[in-house]
Amino acid sequence: MISSDVIRGYNDTIILCLLRNAPSYGYEISKEIRQISEEKYIIKETTLYSAFSRMEKNGYIESFYGNETGGKRRTYYKITDAGEEYYRHKCEEWDVTKDVIDRFVV
Repeated sequence: MISSDVIRGYNDTIILCLLRNAPSYGYEISKEIRQISEEKYIIKETTLYSAFSRMEKNGYIESFYGNETGGKRRTYYKITDAGEEYYRHKCEEWDVTKDVIDRFVV
């Protein structure tokens, strides 16, 4: 299991990566993170929705309601052009970060 402290700075990157494939909603994104990480990282609901709020405020994602019939309407999120740019920047930052940390972890 990965500590949330270790991965905190990359929650946005993880979420944006998933949204690059298609718009999605909170529960589905949380489930994908759990599956892709092979249960090594389970994002807390509060962390996920704080990230959605922050990224929407920064213009990286947009929210909209789905067209479900019956039951509660889901809020979906999609990545914006600014979000794509931010994602690419965070990937470049990760490459540098990983290079530095690799020099100290033997």
